[in-house]
Amino acid sequence: MTTTERVRKILIDKLDISEEQVVPNATITGDLKADSLDKMDIMMGLQEEFDINIPDNDVDQINTVQQIVDYIDTRLNA
Repeated sequence: MTTTERVRKILIDKLDISEEQVVPNATITGDLKADSLDKMDIMMGLQEEFDINIPDNDVDQINTVQQIVDYIDTRLNA
């Protein structure tokens, strides 16, 4: 399973949204309507899924689905 597929699965599960809503340019708090607690829950799910640590200051910089994927790919390939 690709990083994108894994991220999409987490977003769909955590936000109870349809697969069609999770497009690369979708914003987490705008398009996907996540509040701050949802965003933290998503980040915790990503940390668990990918076995990485996402510092709080990095969380604030991640706004779209593609940014999540890029961030995780960068961390995994570092």
